[in-house]
Amino acid sequence: MASLAAGIEAATPEGRDRGVDALRALAIAGMVLGHWLVTAWAPGAAGAVHMSSPLAHLPEFTPLSWVFQTLAVFFFVGGYAAARGLRSAAARASGTWVRARMGRLLGPAVPLVLIWAGIAVGMALRGTSVGTIRAMVVPAIGPLWFLTVFAALTAATPLLLRAHPVVTAAVAFAVVLGVDLARFGLGAPAWTGWANLAAGWLVPYALGIAWAGGLLASRRVAVGLLAGGVAGAALLVGGFGYPASMVGVTGDAVSNLSPPSLAAVCFGLAQVGLALLVRAPLARLMRRPRLWAVVALANLSAMTLFLWHQSAATVIAVAALRFGDVPGLLAVPDEPVWLLHRLAWLPVFAAVLALAWLPGSVRGRCNDRVSPSA
Repeated sequence: MASLAAGIEAATPEGRDRGVDALRALAIAGMVLGHWLVTAWAPGAAGAVHMSSPLAHLPEFTPLSWVFQTLAVFFFVGGYAAARGLRSAAARASGTWVRARMGRLLGPAVPLVLIWAGIAVGMALRGTSVGTIRAMVVPAIGPLWFLTVFAALTAATPLLLRAHPVVTAAVAFAVVLGVDLARFGLGAPAWTGWANLAAGWLVPYALGIAWAGGLLASRRVAVGLLAGGVAGAALLVGGFGYPASMVGVTGDAVSNLSPPSLAAVCFGLAQVGLALLVRAPLARLMRRPRLWAVVALANLSAMTLFLWHQSAATVIAVAALRFGDVPGLLAVPDEPVWLLHRLAWLPVFAAVLALAWLPGSVRGRCNDRVSPSA
C-alpha cells in the first residue's frame, strides 16, 4: 500500500484540486452505503421475493437518508469537473470532448445491461416468478436512471457554458417549484413530476459550473446555500407534507427522489453549501498519501463504482434465493436487529464490488498520471 500510495502521489499534478476529488469520493461512498443499507428484499407468497425498505418499517432510521443521499454533491462536482475539462480543451472541438466524456460515462453501462439481461433470462428459464425477477433486476439497473441524466447534462455542458450558470440554476429551481405546485396543489397528473428529473439535478450541476467559474467563492454564499437549503427542506417536510426521507420508500405514494421533489432540491442546495465549506479542509487532509491514494483510485473508477454497487448486493441476494429467509438479506426489515444483520453483509457486498472495480482500477490504472480534469 505504501508503494502504491507513493506512486499515485508522484503521478498527481501539483495543481490538482484534491478537495474536489475528496467530495466526489464522499458522494460515491454515500450513495453506495446508502443503497446497501436501504435496499431490501423480503419473502412473499408462494416463495416469491419482493422489494422492501427498512424505512417503511423502521421510520426512526430516516435520518440515515439525510446522511447517505449524496446525489446533489455528485452532480455538483460533476458540473465543476465538466466545466473545467471543457475549458481546458478549448483548443479542440467541443464535440470531441463530449464524445470522449460519453465514452467514459456510458462504457461501463453496456456490460451492466448485458449481464443483468442474461441473469433475468436465466432466472426465467429456472421458473422464477416475474415478481422476483423484477425485485432483483430493478435495483441492479437503477443507477442507469441517474447515469442517463448525468450523461445528458454532460452532453449539454457546451451549451450550458454559454448561459449564466446561476441564472440557469435559478430557472431550473423555478421549474421544480412550478411542477410541484402543479402536482400537489393543482391536481396535475403524477407523471408531470418527471420533468423534475432533469430540472432537479440541473440545479446542483449548474452551480458546479458556476463554482468552476469562480462565482461561488464567497464563504457567505456557501453559508447562505447551506442555511437556505436546510430551512427550505425543513419547511416543506414539516409544513407542506413532503416525505421526511430523502430516498424513496417502498409503498409510499410520494418520493422525494423519484422524481426529485422541491424538498430534495432544497436539501441538495444545503449539500452544495456544505461541500463548499468543507472543500478546503478536505484538500489539506488529502495531503496524506494513503488517504489520497484511496480517493484517487475511487475517482478513477467513479462510474464503475456507481453503476455496479447495487449489482454487488443483488448478486448476493440472487445467490441466496435457494436458502429462503436469510437474516439481513432476504428477510422483512421490520426490526432494528435487521440493520445489524445488514451491516454484517456489507463486507461481502464490498468484496463482490471489488471484482468489478479492481481490474479497471489497479491493473493498468494505478501507474497512470492522474488527470487534472478527471
